[in-house]
Amino acid sequence: MREPAKRPSAKPQPERIVKPRKAGRHDQDKPVIPARILNEFVYCPRLAYLEWVQKEWESSADTVEGHHVHRRVDKQGGALPEPDDDPADLTIARSVELSSEKLDLVAKIDLVESEDGEVRPVDYKRGKRPHVPRHAYDPERVQLCAQGLLLEEHGYTCREGYLYFAGSRERVRVAFDEELRTLTMESLRGLRRVVDGGEIPPPLEDSPKCPRCSLVGICLPDETNLLKSSTAEVRPISVRHTRAMPVYVQSYRGKIAKDGHRLAITKDDQGDTTYARLADVSQLVVMGNVYVTTPTLHELMRRNIPVTWQSYGGWFLGHTVGAGHANVELRTAQYKASFDDTACLELARGWVRAKIRNSRTLLRRNWRSDDERGPVQKDLTRLADRAGRTKEMSTLLGVEGAAAARYFGHFTDMLRRSDDADRFDMNNRNRRPPTDPVNALLSFGYAMLTRTFVMVLSATGLDPYRGFYHQPRYGRPALALDMMEPFRPLIVDSVVVTAINNGEIRPTDFIHSPIGVALSDAGRKRFIGTFERRLGQEVTHPIFGYRVEYRRLLEIQARLLGRYLAGEIPEYPNFVTR
Repeated sequence: MREPAKRPSAKPQPERIVKPRKAGRHDQDKPVIPARILNEFVYCPRLAYLEWVQKEWESSADTVEGHHVHRRVDKQGGALPEPDDDPADLTIARSVELSSEKLDLVAKIDLVESEDGEVRPVDYKRGKRPHVPRHAYDPERVQLCAQGLLLEEHGYTCREGYLYFAGSRERVRVAFDEELRTLTMESLRGLRRVVDGGEIPPPLEDSPKCPRCSLVGICLPDETNLLKSSTAEVRPISVRHTRAMPVYVQSYRGKIAKDGHRLAITKDDQGDTTYARLADVSQLVVMGNVYVTTPTLHELMRRNIPVTWQSYGGWFLGHTVGAGHANVELRTAQYKASFDDTACLELARGWVRAKIRNSRTLLRRNWRSDDERGPVQKDLTRLADRAGRTKEMSTLLGVEGAAAARYFGHFTDMLRRSDDADRFDMNNRNRRPPTDPVNALLSFGYAMLTRTFVMVLSATGLDPYRGFYHQPRYGRPALALDMMEPFRPLIVDSVVVTAINNGEIRPTDFIHSPIGVALSDAGRKRFIGTFERRLGQEVTHPIFGYRVEYRRLLEIQARLLGRYLAGEIPEYPNFVTR
């Protein structure tokens, strides 16, 4: 992409180089408004609030293209003359940052041209010039005018600016007339009122802006509107697919190093090295005694790729992330609700009821026994209804325990029948440590699901350690345990049934000891593969109607919990499969 052509009257730049003026200091407790966020506010107030106040961000093809367009002007070059200078030659300064406490505004201007005592900001835009009456939309015109106001505040004369559209390589002149200046100042005051009010603006309704917005999967405009009003409908929005996948490393005394844009994974006892492109890695899961180099950790933090640390047996120990999510508002709402007994009971009833109903569905779909399944199905239906009506948390715990005893008492009825050598049996649900192969698979799968939800909740701005149903204890991810309740049968129990019935896991894949049973290295590797395939399977959302991967569904549910805690929707919608 070439730089916009200079005007015919322009002369070569003078050799004099002066450093660009720096932004002034401002009150750190009340930061001034960035011109880029002002653009977003005119486009969509909710988008501006999500990006600036709640620090949400998601890259898209448009944002990546925009970064590419700005790659040259983002490098500082040249400088503006002092306001009292009056050079006859054209000078150009790139990446000029200015701020004003009086205007409550800060901006990083892509390009500033100075000629004949006047300056003109030039703002680079991706795409082609829009065919509209003013050749540009209001958000872009307001952002450019804000830059002009800043230049005037610093003593320059600025009557116009230019928008440069890289797609069509065209310049659009924007005059800073009284109408545009009024719109810009009103937008600044409107954005400040919204930010100081501390309440996120409502989502747009049936807007054509939403499908191409990079934050559509975070904002959830149609989903939020549907849950607030039964008359709304969810448009067939294209739900993002997850291309990056977790990388599991369980080699004893293995080493993970950074090799360019790849991870180099080496076993201690072998010279072979396995490579994984960082662009294809969603998280790094380290199991057991594995060494990760410091440069590798730094690069993973820069890329927001979390590292999960687990014991060799699969117990979740913790995770390493970068600076973490900055959405303080969401965590404040979470902590406030966690001390509200009514809110805790309402959420807990929904999770337990959804878990029992999903357990009933899994039994119905996979029943293999000659025994009648009707009685257990009726019992689970009755217990699910009772869970939704409980008035005390202690009663709810009893209902959940009764449902678990009934469900796991018939778990082997979903497993294929075979001879004694290949038979999988279980003595109801037991753990710490599990005493049979089925319980070993369940415990390992639940640990993996806990780790997955910890990552999802941390990425969405929630605190995975402050829950509503599970009591917070030292090192216990209570909210992750809460959120995974409805998904235990749908993901982990389903994976165990599938792995056994398809022969992916065999009785010989377990190590038996006097204290318990554990998976072997080969068995663990195959089970992890089955688990990740399950997360990649698509399912139709029973409320919104679109198809979505389980991996993406977990994120949607976490964000819906945030919408409920923020008071945007009246109740949290649990996922219950049909």
